[in-house]
Amino acid sequence: MAALGPFRALRPAPPAAARVAAVPYDVVTTDEARALAAGNPLSFLHVSRAEIDQPASTSPFADEVYAKATSNFARLRNEAPLIIEEAPSVYVYRLRMGTHTQSGIAACYAVDEYERDIIKKHELTRRDKEDDRTRHLLGLGAQTGPVLLTYRARADVDRLVQRVTTIATPLYDFTAADGVQHTVWRVGAEEERQIVATFGAVPVLYIADGHHRAASAARARRQLAGPARAPGEWDWFLAVAFPDSQMQILPYNRVVVDLAGMTPDTFLTALRERFIVKDGPATPERRGEVAVFVDGVWRTVVLGEAPGAAAPVDRLDVTRLQDRVLSPLLRIDDVRADKRIDFVGGARGTAELEARVRSGAAAVAFSLYPVDVKDLMAISDAGGIMPPKSTWFEPKLRDGLLSHLL
Repeated sequence: MAALGPFRALRPAPPAAARVAAVPYDVVTTDEARALAAGNPLSFLHVSRAEIDQPASTSPFADEVYAKATSNFARLRNEAPLIIEEAPSVYVYRLRMGTHTQSGIAACYAVDEYERDIIKKHELTRRDKEDDRTRHLLGLGAQTGPVLLTYRARADVDRLVQRVTTIATPLYDFTAADGVQHTVWRVGAEEERQIVATFGAVPVLYIADGHHRAASAARARRQLAGPARAPGEWDWFLAVAFPDSQMQILPYNRVVVDLAGMTPDTFLTALRERFIVKDGPATPERRGEVAVFVDGVWRTVVLGEAPGAAAPVDRLDVTRLQDRVLSPLLRIDDVRADKRIDFVGGARGTAELEARVRSGAAAVAFSLYPVDVKDLMAISDAGGIMPPKSTWFEPKLRDGLLSHLL
């Protein structure tokens, strides 16, 4: 059964929260992070992406970047200031994006359960990214950005979360520059006891986003606990768990630099030989359809229904696009390594796809129908791995609002 625990959060004084809170480190480039943090010395991007305070030629993995992150963290603790809770607490974190709302439980979750697959994964991690976040975590002595978890919704947990948002006064309530409203409540003692007890009946959790953060927490524990496996705060990692009924997944779209020697006409001919191709919108209307932008026009490619006996991962549109178009036609066999393909999160919209093609940075763009959270759970339950860059969860949690000190 899943367990969650209260923790003594390091968090901004309320007047500074909106200025401190920053987008996750891995959803922006260095240039984008530098632009977002410009003129705001309290932005947590100075900690999570400290290369923005170094010369432009500096590698994000240089020793001086990690040293700068540590010094920036110390400065931020003084200047924001960041305060430490007097007692361990659990929090409710609500995200509101337009008409979409989701409320989750911010707490510490057990590294043991991550390693025993009670907290299930669906993504392969990269060693270099694990190295980066482990070094960052150990340098700060803190987990500063939460993992995004999900679980099969339970009415009893939903009622407790709703009660907190009704009776408690928010610690934070602000709308970020991207229009997403972030509201955080500290849970009272009685509601906390009930949440911890009730959540213990949740059989499994699923990592939605933050695989490298979770893997880094496990690696940090091995270093800090030592061979004797001494207990400590390193036995827990920071996360926010939302019910699956409230999760919102946007597509993770693709652009390809060239057509593997084909012209737009010969590429379209090859598509028509394999699929129904028709004029269509930039956003697919249903599963089994992919929108393709080439030669200045959006078209719909009908992949058709997946075989009923196919494995859960093989029924995904992103898998079928890879197996039936990207690999055989465009000669992209390994999307993790091939530099000819790039990925564009759905939050950036289809206009970004068009712009890439019209500018000549790409020859073709593919707009996908989003994966369902139930697909993610089914694949995780089967011990499978989702295709790379197949889910874009939105809205995003913010780094720096709640940190877990080791």
